[in-house]
Amino acid sequence: MFYLFLLFIIVPLAELYVIIQVGQAIGVLPTIALLLLDSILGSWLMRSQGRAAWARFTTATQAGRPPAREVLDGALVLLGGAFLLTPGFLTDVLGFGLLFPPTRALARRVLARRLLRRMTVSLAGGPGAGGGVGAGGVPPRGAWPRGPRAYDVDGTAVDVDGTARDADAPRLDQRS
Repeated sequence: MFYLFLLFIIVPLAELYVIIQVGQAIGVLPTIALLLLDSILGSWLMRSQGRAAWARFTTATQAGRPPAREVLDGALVLLGGAFLLTPGFLTDVLGFGLLFPPTRALARRVLARRLLRRMTVSLAGGPGAGGGVGAGGVPPRGAWPRGPRAYDVDGTAVDVDGTARDADAPRLDQRS
């Protein structure tokens, strides 16, 4: 609920305030021209970064590896493009930040950590875990293979407790 309030009330009011301040500083027509230039430059940048993300996604799937990183990149490019198409200077800053590869990589790492933490809690039967979880947050017997794993954005195997391990390394609890 707080995020919706922020998105639909606070952000537009902040954008209006900044647009008015810029308009008073440089004039109405230059402000409108600057907003138009931002949108044109943003759409061009979104198109080029979107194509690059799609090419990396295709390469990953053809190589047979999970395209998690590429999917997140594509989602962040779309989000950045949406921010750039929204009129205003504050959202343009966020949009350009998500479209430039170095800052997008930072946002991807932060998002991946949050998603991995949520996946780990869900897999472990923690708070909010969905189907397959029995009474007390414990999965029914035989519901999971021994030692469930998740994979982080770079394809590294991660145990449910969040410790990274090599995808090919045998688990300590497996007997050969």
